[in-house]
Amino acid sequence: MNDVDVREVVTQAHHEEWARVVAALTRRFGDLDRAEEATAEAFATAVERWPTDGVPPNPGAWLTTTANRKAIDRIRRENKRDDKHREALLVYDDPHEPLGAIDDDRLRLIFTCCHPALAMQARVALTLRMLGGLTVPEIARAFLVQESTLEQRITRAKAKIKAAHIPYRMPAAEDLPARVSGVLAVLFLVFNEGYLATGPNTDPLRQDLTAEAIRLTRLIRVLLPDNGEVAGLLALMLLIEARRSVRLSADGELVGLDEQDRAAWDRALIAEGHQLVRERLAAAAAGEAPGRYQILAAINAVHTSARDVRDTDWSQVLALYDQLVRVDSSPIVALNRAVAAAELDGPEVALAAVDRLADNLAGYHAYHATRADLLRRLGRSQQARAAYDRAIDLAGNTAETAALTRRRDRLP
Repeated sequence: MNDVDVREVVTQAHHEEWARVVAALTRRFGDLDRAEEATAEAFATAVERWPTDGVPPNPGAWLTTTANRKAIDRIRRENKRDDKHREALLVYDDPHEPLGAIDDDRLRLIFTCCHPALAMQARVALTLRMLGGLTVPEIARAFLVQESTLEQRITRAKAKIKAAHIPYRMPAAEDLPARVSGVLAVLFLVFNEGYLATGPNTDPLRQDLTAEAIRLTRLIRVLLPDNGEVAGLLALMLLIEARRSVRLSADGELVGLDEQDRAAWDRALIAEGHQLVRERLAAAAAGEAPGRYQILAAINAVHTSARDVRDTDWSQVLALYDQLVRVDSSPIVALNRAVAAAELDGPEVALAAVDRLADNLAGYHAYHATRADLLRRLGRSQQARAAYDRAIDLAGNTAETAALTRRRDRLP
């Protein structure tokens, strides 16, 4: 196996094992910085040793063992200076304690990072870093903020967890409902990064992240079976994941919803997602107001119910977006609503709505891609070309860049 092959194996192991290793070390040592640093050192060691020693039969176990040794070595060095050898022995012995109803290190790590003592943006950023192993640039793009700002949020969040002695464990049952909103926000962003990776040097679609987000959401649903937003988020993920196999062309280009082979969608995932949506609709009919994820799931249920894009019930989609705007008035929701409005009211009306979002979304590639498509439909090719150029400049995903380039190059 050559160096290139080994690096690909290490990259795959990073996708699959980063969260497990970080979570296991956090449980053992109780320190996020130490866990992250030791895990990073273990992966660096893998890059050095696997080309000559060969890839181990169980990369995850090798990485966890190596990371543990790295952390212990560092503790020993520190304790020699600080004369705390007894403390080092306690850490080395790795005592175990009851950890809650569901024994899952990664789920505990999410609840630790999403502690209410932290600001919401810090919770999400920290968990994307610790759970998903996403880089600071990738997370910064997801937040539409500067990398330096994002780095400061993560550093301060880890420092606050350490200073406040926030425990690494599941919250008590009575505290779960209050804690779950931040966790769901994290899982949704982890899923989104897998659905359409933001990094230019990563796989366009990262099934490891979408699968992990779905797995953890299922665990939370076991904890909170009556929580509507947990059910809504799970339904939303399933309905989107059902389309994954046809989202890339043979040439590696992103395939839009309107061009996908709907016969190839995963019908089992769609059926499960639709069932969850129906359950939440029944709850809404009984007077329980739906939240953001439930409405988004309902929108995706409409899309996945249509056998052909021409059969899409756009009036229902737009009505759901109107409902969503009352729950979430973010510019991105307004942008997506404009896309639906274009199908009913025409591209000119939609373009006016999109242009009103310029101040908020000027650095967001999807804003420019949407403008480009609307301008194309209005026959304003020169302006459409400029908008496509800007979208291509901002898009980090190679598959999305390829799709945008094709559309731009087809302009008259």
